[in-house]
Amino acid sequence: MPSLPLDQIQVTQKDPGSGRQRSISALDPKRVQSRNFITYTPPPDKCGPAVLEEFLERADFITKDLQWLLSLPHDRFWCQVIFDESLQKCLDSYLSNAPRKYDRCMPFPPAVQQVQNKLHHYVFLTFLRMSTHKESKEHHITPSVFAEIIYNNYLFDIPKLLDVCILFGKGNSSLLQKMIGNIFQQQPSYYQDLDDSIPTLLQVFSSIMKVCGLQQDECEEPLKLGDEKPTSPLDMAEQELQDTVFYLCDTSSTIWAFLEIFPSASQTLQKHNFLSSLSSFYELCCPELESAIIKRKFADKSIQLDLWRRLCHSRKKLLEISHILISNTCLQPILERSAENIQPYVEEFLQILTHLLPERRFLCDYDEQFPVAEDIGLLQQVSPSLDETRTTYLLNGVKSAWTEARKFKPHIPILAPSCAERVTEGACGSTEQNSQYLDEPECLGAAAAPLPSGVELDSLVSQVKDLLPDLGEGFILKCLEEYNHNAEIVINHLLEDNLSPRLWELDRTMPRQQKVDPCPLVSSRSNVFADDEFDVFSRDVVDTSRIWRGRKKPETAAQLLADKSAILAQKERATVSIVWFLKNIQWMQITMMSMMIHMMGTRLEQMMQILMTS
Repeated sequence: MPSLPLDQIQVTQKDPGSGRQRSISALDPKRVQSRNFITYTPPPDKCGPAVLEEFLERADFITKDLQWLLSLPHDRFWCQVIFDESLQKCLDSYLSNAPRKYDRCMPFPPAVQQVQNKLHHYVFLTFLRMSTHKESKEHHITPSVFAEIIYNNYLFDIPKLLDVCILFGKGNSSLLQKMIGNIFQQQPSYYQDLDDSIPTLLQVFSSIMKVCGLQQDECEEPLKLGDEKPTSPLDMAEQELQDTVFYLCDTSSTIWAFLEIFPSASQTLQKHNFLSSLSSFYELCCPELESAIIKRKFADKSIQLDLWRRLCHSRKKLLEISHILISNTCLQPILERSAENIQPYVEEFLQILTHLLPERRFLCDYDEQFPVAEDIGLLQQVSPSLDETRTTYLLNGVKSAWTEARKFKPHIPILAPSCAERVTEGACGSTEQNSQYLDEPECLGAAAAPLPSGVELDSLVSQVKDLLPDLGEGFILKCLEEYNHNAEIVINHLLEDNLSPRLWELDRTMPRQQKVDPCPLVSSRSNVFADDEFDVFSRDVVDTSRIWRGRKKPETAAQLLADKSAILAQKERATVSIVWFLKNIQWMQITMMSMMIHMMGTRLEQMMQILMTS
C-alpha cells in the first residue's frame, strides 16, 4: 500500500497547555525546533589572526547547523525549511556574499579554503534537497502542494536560481539541470517570473551605459551651457570604474551560468530582443571600458590588471550568451525537427544575423569564437531551398566586418559532422563549461593581419606597452611573433604569467633592434632606367657590345656591303613562306577538286531538269 504524501499526514503531539495528545498536520509551525541560524560573511581579504578566527568560527557554526538540518527526517526537514526564517536568511546571505570564481586572483589560505569548501558543499546539498518533492516511495509531497510551498514561501525565486547556477555550476551541471528543470516543471509560474525579470536584466546594461556616458534617459532635457558633460570611463573616478567593471563581470557571468544550466530560458529572453540589446551594449560599451583601462594611470598596478582580466572575462561570457541564445532558439530546433517544418527557425536565424550586421566589432568577435559560415553551411544542408543570394549577402557582411576591424579571418572548412556536433553540444554539452576564471583563455579579439609592419606593427607594440610599460619593445616583438601578432593574446599570457618556454629565457627589458639598410639609396632609387636591360642593380649580365662612349662612328661603304644580315633575314622569311606553301598545297588541291566536282554535279542536275520538262 503506497504511503500518504507528507501534506496529508497527521501526527499526534502533546499539547503543552493541557497535556493532552492531539492530532495536527505534519507540516505545522508548532513542530519547528528552535535553532538560530546565523548569517554568512565572506572570507576576509586580509587574514589577520582575529578576523581569520572569526570567519572560521562563523563558518563552522553554519556548517554544523546545516549538517543537523540535513540529518532531520523528511517531515521535520520540511517544517524547518518552511517556517524557520533564520534558515532562509542564512541561505540568502550565502547566495549573496559567497565568493565567485572570478572574484579573486590569489587563492585563500589552506585553512580558509578547506572550511569554505566544506560549507559550500552543505549549502548545495540543502538546496538540492529543498528542490526534491520525492525522496523515496515513503517520503514525498504532492507535486501541486510542493509547487505552492516553494513558490508561496519564496524558497526559490529567479534571483536565487541565478545565484545557485553561478555558485554551484562547476562540477554539478547534471544535478543542477535536474534541479532547475524540476522546479520549473512543477511550478510553471516561475516562467512568468522569469519573463517579468528580463526587463530588469536589460536595465543592468542600460545603467552601465548611462554611467559610461553612452546613453541618457529619454525624458532628460538637453544639456545647458553651464551643465557638466556626461562622465566617460576615461574621466570617471577610479572606484566608480571598478564598480562598473565588477558589475558587468558579475551580471554577464551569472546570466551565462543560468543559460548553461537551463537553456530553455533562451526562448523567454528572446521575446524581449535580449540578443539585440546585448550586441548593442557590446559594440558601444566594451571598447570604451577597454580603452579606459589601458589609458588610465592607476596608482596600484594590480588594480589595472584585475580590471583587464574581468573585462576580458565579461566579453567572453557575453559572446557565449549570444551563442546559447542563437543555438537554442534557431539551430537546435532545426536539428531536432529535421523531418518537420524548419523554415520558421531558418528564417529567424537569418533575421538575427541580418540585425547583427551593423554591430561590426561584436560580429567579428562572435564569428571568431563561433564561425557563422559553419552555421550557414548547416542550414544549406538541411534546407536546400535556402536563398543563396541572402546567405551570400550575410557572409559578405561578416567578411566586411573583419576587413573594417583590420583582422585576418582564418579559413575553417565547413564540415557537416562538426557543425552538427558543435550545435548539438550547444549550451550544456561541454564538460569544461564551468572552468575557473583564471584558467580560461581570455583572448577575444581576432588575430591581427599576417606579418604586419611599419605603423601597424608599432601600434601593436604600443598597445602592449601601454598596459605593461616595464617591458622592452624587443621582448614585446618576440612575444608578438610567438602568438601570431595578436596583441590581446600576448597581453593575457603576460598577465597570467603563462608564456611559452622559449620566451621565458629572454630578457623582458630587451630593447628593439633597428635594422640598418647597407645601401639605403640603392634600395630606394627609382627612375626611368630602373629594371631596363642596362640596370646593373637588377641584372648580373649586360650586353656590353651595345654600349660605347661618345657618338657612334659611321660605317664605311665596304662595311655596309659586307653586312649580310638583312639578306639573311629576308632569306629566312622566304624559307618560312615556301615551307608553309608546300605544307598547304595538298589541302588547296583537294579543295579545288571538291569545288569542281560540286559545280559539275550542279550542272548535270540542271540539265536533267531541262530534259525532263521537255
